[in-house]
Amino acid sequence: MCQVDEDYRDPLECPTGLSISKKCVKCKDAPAAVVIRGGDAYCRGCFKEYFVHKFRAMLGKNRVIFPGEKVLLAVSGGPSSSSMLRQVQEGLSHDAHKKLRFSPGIVYIDEGGAVGQSVEERRRTVSELQARFTATRFPFHIVPLEQVLDLPTSVVAPNSSPSERPAAGYKVAVGHFLHNSDGNISTPQQQTEASLPDVLKSHTELLQQLIDSAKTLTAREDLLNTLRQHLLVHTARTEGYSKLMLGDNCTRLAVKLLTSISLGRGAQLAQDTGFSDSRYGDIISVRPMRDYSAKEVAYYNHMFNVPCVVIPSLDTKMPDKASIQRLTESFVTKLQADFPSTVSTIYRTSEKLQTACRSSSAAEPCDRCLLCMCALDTAVERASAFQATLISEQLSQTKPLRATSTTIPEKAEAAAPPRQCCSSAGDDCGSSDRGGGCCSSVRVPQRCDLKSLLCYSCTLTVKDMSSVEVLPQYILSEAQRRHRRSQMREEISEFLLDDTDEGDGL
Repeated sequence: MCQVDEDYRDPLECPTGLSISKKCVKCKDAPAAVVIRGGDAYCRGCFKEYFVHKFRAMLGKNRVIFPGEKVLLAVSGGPSSSSMLRQVQEGLSHDAHKKLRFSPGIVYIDEGGAVGQSVEERRRTVSELQARFTATRFPFHIVPLEQVLDLPTSVVAPNSSPSERPAAGYKVAVGHFLHNSDGNISTPQQQTEASLPDVLKSHTELLQQLIDSAKTLTAREDLLNTLRQHLLVHTARTEGYSKLMLGDNCTRLAVKLLTSISLGRGAQLAQDTGFSDSRYGDIISVRPMRDYSAKEVAYYNHMFNVPCVVIPSLDTKMPDKASIQRLTESFVTKLQADFPSTVSTIYRTSEKLQTACRSSSAAEPCDRCLLCMCALDTAVERASAFQATLISEQLSQTKPLRATSTTIPEKAEAAAPPRQCCSSAGDDCGSSDRGGGCCSSVRVPQRCDLKSLLCYSCTLTVKDMSSVEVLPQYILSEAQRRHRRSQMREEISEFLLDDTDEGDGL
């Protein structure tokens, strides 16, 4: 019990080191080679068996990837994604105990243009990764981040999700696969050369201008993560893959959980940190490395010679307080050093989280965020913290009227001369290339126009940008399409039947 006169000023004591056995805790025979946590000491062979079993158990327990499906592995060259690639490579080998039953492919997103790397540095990194990808004999795709500027609007217009297969049908699918193919996955024996495509210097400058438009490093990292995800989903769709495998480990997800809460993404935590993410409909993202800590991945890569590539990022050589992401990572890693259960506690908490709003896969396209594609969390009651924040923001941005002024700003804007129609200039107004409307209505959406199409977290990111005109064209085009559809719905709203009207008629 807490006492009134109790002194709480004593310094906290770090846990003392545990006595570690010199023998493996599993086989009880071989000498220990690695200590994972506490007193769990493993020999080299038992540690590899433990590491491999955890990866395949994660895939087998969730049963999201069915036999014969094409799975695209997103490999960045870092420790976690490189270890994931090694697990898939060994799981498809002929001497594997429990073989994996999907067809893998590899994709690498070259972000050198966003972080300021020279062309020579980017080609050197791509050449090193290309040699490693070729050794796996998997088909691979090297995509520069500049291609995000030319994506179609279908990336942010979710496709219809395929019919979900029942969990009970997984064993039936496995038996059918084994009967037809004898359990063997056909991997390409010859891999065509896929080097870094030629990137125009103007595209690199536009990409850097887009990233630099965000004033803070927090917004730049969030924007870069969104663009990377869009490009991964587009690559998976164009190449015929149905699953996207990410290399997020337990430590990274623990940092991401706290970061997402700090950035106002509490409603999207289930999609951002869960095993599977179906927000894009036909492309499902999976995270099979989410049970591994960064320490386990580092030990495995070191003991079994898994090569990694060190690639600079936006927060490289930045101080801890440079961004929310960087500060959260520093906080978690430093706390983990003194209290080894920190990451696991945060991670286990994330497994129990569920969103209170409608899931992203069930939400209508107009009810999804334009950037992250999650269900909008801004449709709340008037008596809510979100509405109070909006009112406070509006009041703080309202400029006081001068004593001599008698006009209202809204009326002044309404009295502004209308835009000139394109037909007066000799053009074909309402042509198909303009989307079927007058050119006077086709304009770049303003920041206030995008707010209604974004979730709370993405609204903060866009608000931190100097101008929304630098956003890729596929985002602006989709914003215009949604606004036109919303306006059309308002015009015909009195002719539409609501659910209550249908019930009264019956």
